[in-house]
Amino acid sequence: PSSAGKHRTSQKTPLYSFKNIPVSNYLYFALQWNKRNNLLSHHLIVLNYLICTFDKLKSVSSEDIKITDAVFDGVEVRVFEPPAKGDESLKRSVVYIHGGGWALASASSLYNNLCRIMAESLNAVVVSVEYRLVPKVWFPEQYHDALRATRHFLQPDVLAEYSVDPSRIAISGDSAGGNLAAAVCQQLSKDEDLPVRPKLQALIYPVLQAFDFNTPSYQQNMNMPVLPRYVMINYWIDYINGNYDLAHELLINNHTALNVGRALSFRARLNWTSLLPPSFKKNYKPVVQRMLLGLGPAEQFAPLCPGSGTLR
Repeated sequence: PSSAGKHRTSQKTPLYSFKNIPVSNYLYFALQWNKRNNLLSHHLIVLNYLICTFDKLKSVSSEDIKITDAVFDGVEVRVFEPPAKGDESLKRSVVYIHGGGWALASASSLYNNLCRIMAESLNAVVVSVEYRLVPKVWFPEQYHDALRATRHFLQPDVLAEYSVDPSRIAISGDSAGGNLAAAVCQQLSKDEDLPVRPKLQALIYPVLQAFDFNTPSYQQNMNMPVLPRYVMINYWIDYINGNYDLAHELLINNHTALNVGRALSFRARLNWTSLLPPSFKKNYKPVVQRMLLGLGPAEQFAPLCPGSGTLR
């Protein structure tokens, strides 16, 4: 982020209008109001506390799944191991990175049951990464946590400890976790010293790009409950510890290049909308960028933006 985006500035309280706003967004507006008035230390801390408090689960094993907490290269993980079946010696495995806007949820709360069910239904060893969250850390620390934990797990002696088949390992994640999973996979694909590589990646509604906040899906769902477009933009800003004054620039795609030519060249290479069938585009109206600033190293920050060779 630019020097202007490194520090948040105090502002006068905006007068929000709650007319026609979905009920599910009231909490977000309340937390935003409190945050801007310094009544809460940080809205994400409070929101994450509410989410995790109601679903905090200890690592309790059962007859079906063994659950243990471990530390992989300084990163906390929760490991789900199904029992051996018959003559099976090695199991497949999934490294799972949870979603939550790089700021919410936990491997030990909302994603505990998901990973347990995944381990049981797939008969796979599931490693759920407990990466650090905003506002304790910002980009690229979430990425570094996920990468370190995954690299540690891929070491032959660690795979042997958990009876994992080195040729049957997947990396998966949802939402912001899909962003981290894709970025980790891209880095691992270039790591020449890595003895074992993932077999595949499985991305679940991943957040892969911050280049265009006016894609057909953003335009069609800009006011949908739970995750309207302005909330997604604020998650991106929180991720880079940026300045909320820039939110409007992101909203109108005025944030991606220092000059028009560079923006147009980048768009020509990454014109994802052209790949959509007409039924998905509906009333799509492209919003062309003008100028402002780059958000961060593309391959780590927005995994859909690297060169074509990496994606292949």
